[in-house]
Amino acid sequence: MKKKKILLTGGNGFIGKNIQESFLAEKYDISAPRSYELNLIDDICVDEFFRDKKFDVILHSGCKPGHRNAKDSMQLFASNFRMFENLKRNRNKYKKFINFGSGAIYDNSRNITDAKEEEIGNCIGSDEHCFCKYMVYQQIKELDNFIDLNIFGIFGKYEDWEIRFISNAICKSLFNMPVTLRQNRRFSYLYVKDLMPILEFFIENDVKYKSYNIVPDKNIELAEIAEIVKKVTNTTQLVNIANSGYGLDYIGNNSKLRAEMPDLNFTNIENSIIELYNYYKENINVIDMKKLEADK
Repeated sequence: MKKKKILLTGGNGFIGKNIQESFLAEKYDISAPRSYELNLIDDICVDEFFRDKKFDVILHSGCKPGHRNAKDSMQLFASNFRMFENLKRNRNKYKKFINFGSGAIYDNSRNITDAKEEEIGNCIGSDEHCFCKYMVYQQIKELDNFIDLNIFGIFGKYEDWEIRFISNAICKSLFNMPVTLRQNRRFSYLYVKDLMPILEFFIENDVKYKSYNIVPDKNIELAEIAEIVKKVTNTTQLVNIANSGYGLDYIGNNSKLRAEMPDLNFTNIENSIIELYNYYKENINVIDMKKLEADK
């Protein structure tokens, strides 16, 4: 049987790298051009790329990041919305579009607790990142065969261990360095490996809705994660929480995903941390201890 042709944007990013190392890379014919081959911000470049190409599915994970470790966070909305629009304009060149959205669509300046897809638009985030996720979805819900996946906290190898909490805590454990939390928070954390069967399902099937929260069944506190890391790594690592109480929740409701995939299994958080710890232990040379000392 002929493999489906997939165009993966953002292939050099955290999620993109994991996709290319997963079973999806064997099942599908995945093209993951680098930005110098496909500059999504450049209209002419995008049109030229699609001139003689057709795909079954676009997996759009490419974006200009706006996190605190980003080299350039200017014009986030203009850049990311233009990327989407350039791909949308060429929709005669593919059959399905799967967008990697974010829980930020619910406005992450407030508590997001058990958020349901029907609540999108109740609050529109004031920053460029949140607003872009909202505006992209406004396009997607009017387009046939376009789907938006709202990914909340996601972790795994290749994420930025300088700033991403779970990897940062694990890397610090390797040097018995303390973990500092500004404040305890509750998250819907998804292990990146668990994303892969979900993507396979959305690639292969027609689904009922336009937007899905891609989150596990249970949420977890940052302080609880820190204690699991201590247990897994068997260290005396200190966990310092600077402020009492809880910071803002970042939790999604997965009932729509569960309705589509009732047999979906999520990796136990402790097992996923064990896997990630073993990865960093084997690749300890990639960790810069000086950068770990600077809590970002």
